[in-house]
Amino acid sequence: QVQLAESGGGSVQVGGSLTLSCEGSGRSFSDYAMGWFRQAPGKNREFVAATNWNSATTHYADSVKGRFTVSRDKTKNTVYLEMKSLKPEDTAVYYCVADSRSVYTTAPNRKYYYWGQGTQVTVSS
Repeated sequence: QVQLAESGGGSVQVGGSLTLSCEGSGRSFSDYAMGWFRQAPGKNREFVAATNWNSATTHYADSVKGRFTVSRDKTKNTVYLEMKSLKPEDTAVYYCVADSRSVYTTAPNRKYYYWGQGTQVTVSS
């Protein structure tokens, strides 16, 4: 069974840092486009960051640019989201995504086939 499993979420104070991990299982994701979305209470799910299959291209939402970094370790079948200078508006459930199609594309509006179950991030002042 192919799965994406996020971890690393939790509670942090404003200005703090967290690193989310997403480990794939059931197959290798080394040639997949991967990324992160988030959904805050009462809001639509939104794009956060993406990386293409060989990490040559990354893309970030304007709201996280300069604070978040997406990376991947193909040997561990894992993608990461390093989050710094966290703000209360970063509070959300964060989802890992992956897709074997259009692996060079990191556009925010592209589709992803595989989704993780999500991990909660809460930023408090």
